[in-house]
Amino acid sequence: MTVWLVVSILALILSPLAWLRPSRKQSRQMDLRLAARRAGLAMQLAPQAWPHWLDKQPPSPCPQYHCARRAGRTDTWSYWQVSPGVWWNQWREVCTEPGLLAVFNGLPESVYKVEADAQMLAIYWGERGDEAVLDTLKQALKTLA
Repeated sequence: MTVWLVVSILALILSPLAWLRPSRKQSRQMDLRLAARRAGLAMQLAPQAWPHWLDKQPPSPCPQYHCARRAGRTDTWSYWQVSPGVWWNQWREVCTEPGLLAVFNGLPESVYKVEADAQMLAIYWGERGDEAVLDTLKQALKTLA
């Protein structure tokens, strides 16, 4: 009887430690983010106000992988992936620029948005996939920057 009482008390004391252990999803996200940092990609969780017309609302904050743009680039744009391979701007116009489409079509379905301003290029990604997807993102950022 005393043994069971001691085991019960130990289990009660040690059970909160199990909550501190990251889940498989969290561990995979941490591994991807570390691999992205090693590959030279910058990452942050960025709060987003997603358009109401998206079928499935992405998370907010959303993981944003970004890099600086080359000097002299002043074009600004934002495109959302509304379905696999279909990219719309803020006015729900389909992307028709062949240079952008060539890069966008190589991105995975879990990319929600790609945007550029005069200083930065960003890809909002759902972090589904493995390190091969990171190479795809890195190449896309390099091409568009």
